[in-house]
Amino acid sequence: MSRIEEMIRELCPNGVEYKPLGEIGTFVRGNGLQKKDFTDEGVGCIHYGQIYTYYKLFTNTTRSYVPPELARKLKKAKYGDLVIATTSENVEDVCKAVAWLGEDEIAISGDAYIFSHYQNPKYLAYFFSSAYFQEQKRPLVTGTKVMRVSDRAMSKILLPVPPLAIQNEIVNILDKFTELEAELEAELEARRKQYEYYRNKLLNFKKFGGGILTI
Repeated sequence: MSRIEEMIRELCPNGVEYKPLGEIGTFVRGNGLQKKDFTDEGVGCIHYGQIYTYYKLFTNTTRSYVPPELARKLKKAKYGDLVIATTSENVEDVCKAVAWLGEDEIAISGDAYIFSHYQNPKYLAYFFSSAYFQEQKRPLVTGTKVMRVSDRAMSKILLPVPPLAIQNEIVNILDKFTELEAELEAELEARRKQYEYYRNKLLNFKKFGGGILTI
């Protein structure tokens, strides 16, 4: 029996309870932040478009900043909140979520939701990337050129909510696989560059004293 199975038998012998997102947290929509507002320093911020073009599942740093005077007018995410892209040009990216793990509050743009809760934030971020979440999300997407999912619709999505101890254990396991995946990707990239180097070297016969053969 795996460690997770042992913990489930001990901590929730009647099975893991499933709850809608709306019961475990609250959605607040971001506001007012545009790309033209970005500065080189100031208060960290996340623009909804960066969620699926720059960030992975969680982060403790931001790519962009806004002036403090503007940040005071904007909705902010605190440690542990999810920042969710509510619009996208395709079904796959809409509802992409990143868990904010930085100490300071950050400003969030419109077309993004801040989801505040009391669960393990990385557990929720992993859930948002799961096939089970995607299956529930697809019927909720509206729009043609621009895809959207409202907070009211998203709040109905069900997720397993085991005790925090089990969530933490699941996160530890998935983190290890994520690290392994990153290592494998780095190894594959190194092998690809090695292959390209030797392919180009071996097929360039001028370097071996050869020339162009004409008939």
